[in-house]
Amino acid sequence: MAEFKLPHNHGDSKNAIKIHGELSNLSRFNNASELFKQLGDTTRLRVFWLLCHREECVINIAALLNMTSPAVSHHLRPLKELNLIESSRNGKEVYYRAADTAESKLLHEILEQVMEVSCPKNGGSEITHKETVHRIHEYLTEHLSERITIEELSKRFHINTTTLKKIFKEVYGDSVAAHIKKHRLEKAANLLKDTEISIFAAAKEVGYDSQSRFTTAFKQEFGVLPTEFRKRQQTKV
Repeated sequence: MAEFKLPHNHGDSKNAIKIHGELSNLSRFNNASELFKQLGDTTRLRVFWLLCHREECVINIAALLNMTSPAVSHHLRPLKELNLIESSRNGKEVYYRAADTAESKLLHEILEQVMEVSCPKNGGSEITHKETVHRIHEYLTEHLSERITIEELSKRFHINTTTLKKIFKEVYGDSVAAHIKKHRLEKAANLLKDTEISIFAAAKEVGYDSQSRFTTAFKQEFGVLPTEFRKRQQTKV
């Protein structure tokens, strides 16, 4: 087969060849078209958004949306075929929830960005993004020994990653990582000052598995090594 060539060459023919190859793969575009076609329904998007925040049975979904159970089932079927939702059975009851997939998470994030909606809390009351970020901050400071990713926080607190990082910096003046690092090192400094635990144990207590990494971070924050810091605190007593 002859290599594809544009009628007018504007100096980027390699890029055009690659794009032409992708455009020729109709099956991919057919699959994407089918996805968007199935999602081109307001009720279906409402069902999906609901299941991003609650695992529910058909009867409860119908009640939340003021619909009949058969009508809800009609919308659940294509969402499940697209792998956007999943189900589990408990006795005779079947429960539905958003699938734990990259596609499902991305759609959830896009929906909330487009609608500019806050995620629900405690069965339906809405909270602001700033309130969510305050809760995230509290959670992180209570779990300083754990390394928690932005993605895990996004899933736990039902806030998309972009919004989380943006609002967190607005509220606390630093990125999530930089702000929590300060909390970790401040706690470590207090441990070195008020207890007799080893430097490695103090490092572990605030989420550092490597003593050398902890030592480097501690010196950057306080200007001295942990050993020197402890000696200075002891001479003050």
